[in-house]
Amino acid sequence: MSTTHDVINPATEKSVRTIDLVGVEETDEAVARAVEVGPTWRAMAPADRGRLLRRFSEVVDDHLDELAALEVENAGHTIGNARWEAGNVRDVLAYYSAAPERLFGQQIPVAGGIDLTFKEPLGVVSIIVPWNFPMPIAGWGFGPALAAGNTVVLKPAELTPLTAMRLGELALESGVPEGVFTVLPGKGSVVGERFVTHPDVRKVCFTGSTAVGQGIMRKAADQLKRVTLELGGKSANIVFDDADLDIAAAAAPMSFLDNAGQDCCARTRILVQRSVFDAFMERFEAGMRAVRVGDPNDEATQMGPLISAGQRDTVRGFIEDSDETVDVAFRGTAPEGVGYWYPPTVVLPGSTNDRVWRDEIFGPVVAVLPFDDEADAIRLANDTAYGLSGSIWTRDVGRAIRVSRAVEAGNLSVNSHSSVRYSTPFGGYKASGIGRELGPDALDAFTEVKNIFIST
Repeated sequence: MSTTHDVINPATEKSVRTIDLVGVEETDEAVARAVEVGPTWRAMAPADRGRLLRRFSEVVDDHLDELAALEVENAGHTIGNARWEAGNVRDVLAYYSAAPERLFGQQIPVAGGIDLTFKEPLGVVSIIVPWNFPMPIAGWGFGPALAAGNTVVLKPAELTPLTAMRLGELALESGVPEGVFTVLPGKGSVVGERFVTHPDVRKVCFTGSTAVGQGIMRKAADQLKRVTLELGGKSANIVFDDADLDIAAAAAPMSFLDNAGQDCCARTRILVQRSVFDAFMERFEAGMRAVRVGDPNDEATQMGPLISAGQRDTVRGFIEDSDETVDVAFRGTAPEGVGYWYPPTVVLPGSTNDRVWRDEIFGPVVAVLPFDDEADAIRLANDTAYGLSGSIWTRDVGRAIRVSRAVEAGNLSVNSHSSVRYSTPFGGYKASGIGRELGPDALDAFTEVKNIFIST
């Protein structure tokens, strides 16, 4: 088995760096260190733990440009996106730096005494990070986990380990004790697998495909290990006839083209009320053809390359190499030659059974269908195994609330495509996952509730 990996820049296909991959032995050593330092980290005064996390946030802020430039090479993200992602790590750490002093329990009225609850850390938490958003998804895990008093071992994706490794170094520079937060670049089948089977790892946070998440959940059941799973998506963008079509159509391209469509929140199914379907599509086509696809270092670029040749082949398999006839309505442009490019593509499914409508493509492809009325829109939006995110475009506030409550998804936006804020919960319904990240709810996923009764 190879013990090194070449990180490839997706825009240039050139090697950025060769990294050493850790094995089971190094993973076990890291977990042992995390177990050893756990009691000290847990016993640290809440104000001191919060102060260290604030310092970590400040150090990340000092290195924003460095981290962003590294992510452009590491994952092919546009420079604008990469800056936001580094800033999100900073903001998540700052947000959870307040948590140690606000990890409140309760005093519950009972007969014959006093009843108190405390929120206590789980122990060693493992985080398995995907390649599509290496920095923010890492931070969503280690920020609240550390704040709650846990120690953390983190495995970045093999394709994109560089920014996570740098964050591990910045944690040490900021004063986080060695062993409290350890980044372990390695294969999922080695390091990730050991996280799941190691008896001293009390929780697994995984972001990735539904199939892999199901496998982790099965194996975690042997030890009743806790899991948070953020998995796939096939989110609906619902446009009603009373929406502002100019704004809805202008916003639609980047709702599925952000990060070249490699986003589980991407609105890859657009539902448009039949009476305005043609008017929307005319505006949508003009907006999509204007999207700038190219060099991720260019400030004007809106979409970069796919992560790898393999991912590009997967996307092609849904369109050019599909067994089904795929009706391509229109396409944008993309560079030719070196780099893992694929043009923005809009398809018109023949039915809701078509693969392009049902399966997560994880590329810059969107499927569009008309609907008749509110009930039809809800039926089509819910006709999927997934339930992560989605958007509703309407001027009718009552309709917005009705449809939001009826759509089976964890994160919905009205007249917007925003899915993620560090101060609000994030997670999915159905096959899109289990548990919630971010916001005040995330701390519950990293703590045990202890109940104590004192007889008076």
